[in-house]
Amino acid sequence: MTQQMGSPSDWYFEDFAAGQIFRTQGRTITETDIVTFAGWSWDTNPVHTDAALSATGRFGQPIAHGALGLSVALGLASRLGIFEKCSIALLGIDHWRFERPLVVGDTVRCTIHIAGTRATSNGEAGILERAFVLTGQDGTVLQRGDIGLMVSRRPSEVGGSA
Repeated sequence: MTQQMGSPSDWYFEDFAAGQIFRTQGRTITETDIVTFAGWSWDTNPVHTDAALSATGRFGQPIAHGALGLSVALGLASRLGIFEKCSIALLGIDHWRFERPLVVGDTVRCTIHIAGTRATSNGEAGILERAFVLTGQDGTVLQRGDIGLMVSRRPSEVGGSA
């Protein structure tokens, strides 16, 4: 079941279930994105920042930083609005893979699959096991991985079972 949210909502742990799939809006990667990311990350590797050298390299053009793609995926997930009110803590990024290069002009989308849910041991919060897939405009998988998130339970249900 694919769900697409048009506006932010007040979701809590109890609103999520294994099997839910959310698809984000698209976002086009620009040269400014890559240059800005290089500036604030201090990663000025020529594969990202030297158009002349990159033109003769493996990809034929500069490629975006892998971490830029990951950051965009997290930002697109944020734009869904469903994780904003309930988020407590990002728990980790696991098994993240950079499968294809991300380049200027790529319009990316992110699909987030709720792979599992469980209450924390004290029952005061919940854990969402989320599988992220970042794809290009043609559906090609660019990046993928798992990003766990601790979220709030609905106030009236704290201490209840999940």
